[in-house]
Amino acid sequence: MARIKGRHRISRRTKIATGAIGLAMAVGGLVVVTTAGDPAVARADGPDKSLFVDITTVRQNVKLPRQQQNASRGTFTVDCGRNENGHFNPDNFIAQPGVRNGAQHLHDYVGNLSTNADSNNQSLLAAGTTCKNGDKSTYFWPVVRIDREEEEANPPARKQERNQQQAKDKQAGQAPQVDCPDVASQLPDVPDQAQAEIQRNLDLLDTQIDEANKRLITSQGEGGPNFIQNAILGPLKDKRVATIDRMAIAIGRNAPRPQGLERLAPCALKQGGNNQNPGGQLPDENDNNELPGNDGEIQRPEAVELTFRGSPVGKVTAMPKFLRVLYGDAKVSTNGPKNARDSWTCQGFEDRVLINKYPICPQGSKVKRIHDFPSCWDGKNTDSKNHRDHIVYPDQNGKCRDGFKAVPQLRITLTYNIPQDVQRNGQYKVDSFPEEEHNPFSDHDDFANVMSQSIMNRLVNCVNKNKTCKE
Repeated sequence: MARIKGRHRISRRTKIATGAIGLAMAVGGLVVVTTAGDPAVARADGPDKSLFVDITTVRQNVKLPRQQQNASRGTFTVDCGRNENGHFNPDNFIAQPGVRNGAQHLHDYVGNLSTNADSNNQSLLAAGTTCKNGDKSTYFWPVVRIDREEEEANPPARKQERNQQQAKDKQAGQAPQVDCPDVASQLPDVPDQAQAEIQRNLDLLDTQIDEANKRLITSQGEGGPNFIQNAILGPLKDKRVATIDRMAIAIGRNAPRPQGLERLAPCALKQGGNNQNPGGQLPDENDNNELPGNDGEIQRPEAVELTFRGSPVGKVTAMPKFLRVLYGDAKVSTNGPKNARDSWTCQGFEDRVLINKYPICPQGSKVKRIHDFPSCWDGKNTDSKNHRDHIVYPDQNGKCRDGFKAVPQLRITLTYNIPQDVQRNGQYKVDSFPEEEHNPFSDHDDFANVMSQSIMNRLVNCVNKNKTCKE
């Protein structure tokens, strides 16, 4: 990526900061005041070499739980690219829904093409994806930058496109929609002989929901007070009863027939516009995709690997659609280290991982971030107030606590080709909230499951049958 030589970093930082000078706005009751232009502040944002360590001096510290006899050893890898389309923004619709630029640092996205502050289930379903198998899930993490104290040229910020998408997503979030129980996550282990029929019927369930949602829109204003129940929800239930029954029969031909699945047939009407977050806006990124305190040359990962893995103690259950999952803690200095995770390592040194240091890799090795997400689901909720209580980590032996069930564990592996001199000089950094000052301790990642039920079923079957699958 091209760089413009000859400009000193302080003048660049002053320019970025003064774009937000004097800004004071209320966002959800929080008053944000940004001041800038102080050279001392600009220098304070420089590289802190104490945050960098030679990976060869780090002892092996990765301990994996012992695989039990009935462990699910398979892996399912999804190819969603490396953000070649340049989807960046400083939003986080999970942690700060409706707050434009709420993250105050730039995120790298793969998967869902529409993700922004106003994303919601309906807008995510309607969007395209970078994933080759049609997975519409959204995967995002803070960018890594190189900062050589020069002015770097980044992919341009696409603000107009984002404005249009946000307006579209807000409208989608206001529309009523049918809310149906997830079926894939409630199925028992599916015999191989039944897989094809289960796949067809899971796809049919998704189609039925899509058709019902379209009917809600096209029939607005029609009929009396019972119109939606009689014309949409009632017929939808009948279709789902028949579809779910076919699935139970298919499984029952080669395994015990699952009981009670009919309880999943009824759907409810979910009114739109229920987001209680008042919204708001923090300072925009500039045209060069930089924000106050987060500047430098964006590094596109050389490789992005999205792999779902099993449980060392048994089989896994499907994730429900729209499950939100967080990795790490973007505000670790405020919240404490409880949710911080070991992320940083080097290619060939994956048996040693750093939590609060950036690695300096030997010649021929590349910088890696490895993000292992929590994988014990409460079996009921797709989100929780703190976005963590509904899905947690297993214990050191790989076992979920009582009341939780194992779901496929997402591992996101990001590989970067950071030049050796940049590593030695402490000139690469992860974007962060300003108060985190690029501390590697604050590394984090976000995932929202928008896979079709049939893709999720393939994933679970692959992992539980100890296969290696790539789509």
